[in-house]
Amino acid sequence: MTKKALITGITGQDGSYLADYLLSLGYEVHGLVRRVALEAPETRFSRITHLLDRVTLHPTSLESYASIFHVFSKHDFDECYHLAAQSFVAESFADGFSTMNMNINGTHYVLAALRELRPRCRFYFAGSSEMFGNVNEVPQNESTSFQPRSPYGISKVAGFHLTRNYREAYGLFCVSGILFNHESPRRGFEFVTRKTTSTVARIKLGLANELRIGNLDAKRDWGHAKDYVRAMHAMLQQAQPDDFVIATGQTHSVREFCEIAFAEVDLDYREFVKVDERYYRPAEVDLLIGDASKARRVLGWEPTYTFRELVKEMVASDLAELRSESAGGDFSRKGAKVQSSTNHV
Repeated sequence: MTKKALITGITGQDGSYLADYLLSLGYEVHGLVRRVALEAPETRFSRITHLLDRVTLHPTSLESYASIFHVFSKHDFDECYHLAAQSFVAESFADGFSTMNMNINGTHYVLAALRELRPRCRFYFAGSSEMFGNVNEVPQNESTSFQPRSPYGISKVAGFHLTRNYREAYGLFCVSGILFNHESPRRGFEFVTRKTTSTVARIKLGLANELRIGNLDAKRDWGHAKDYVRAMHAMLQQAQPDDFVIATGQTHSVREFCEIAFAEVDLDYREFVKVDERYYRPAEVDLLIGDASKARRVLGWEPTYTFRELVKEMVASDLAELRSESAGGDFSRKGAKVQSSTNHV
């Protein structure tokens, strides 16, 4: 019998890769999208354009319990992947109220609707390494205490505890994936990784002359989103629900990322990167590195991309995209977005 999965945040990086993966496994895939997205599908659906004819989309507001309840009342899903969130850390400092409202209430609404209507549906919550924050041990695993340093991190800790509470109090199959940074050519331009690779491509093609960035010494455990969505799926296939850290176990600085990205186009990052303190966080998280030994042991999960391969793929993709736009006379407005974006890691 064909399994039926629902993905909130299907238009994002992780949602699009997860949809690809589930479709390859023979799933019937549904996604929740904001109603406003239907008014601008060419931009809002850019990551899932290639699979729009194979997924079913439901206009829904995560800030409305009635809206979510309606979807679950009409469809019986086997699995629900809750990926939608306000996920930009800097934006969470600028507008903590919206971040809390969407990330905490949205998660609670989905869980409550599942409990009421589809208690057999397995639920995945997208946690984050930002929950660890000001860490007291390195590397971080499932037992490491949470000390978040941003409204975003705080909202994810709340979602994690909501998920665990529904598992323990109501017997639902609910799990949280504590995913460390994962990137790809589909990453948003506001994140430091894509901001870097897209600007590298623009500099190489003569469309920009500098990259303004924040803390070059911040270190992260960076993997590829394609690898991480496989782990999400594996968590929901287990006999018992449990939480898992997903990470490569290796850490690299923003400076290293820049060095490799510029070297890919035969440039020296030191000639183009300008440190701009406007892009520093009010409360920085300096070092995050994950211990995914439990996921390796229980899920049989391993990352397949190296850090260097990830950076190379992102640079190559941004170069190809810009060259295509140039050939068609369509210089994207993305460049302006890249130049003005904040420094999310």
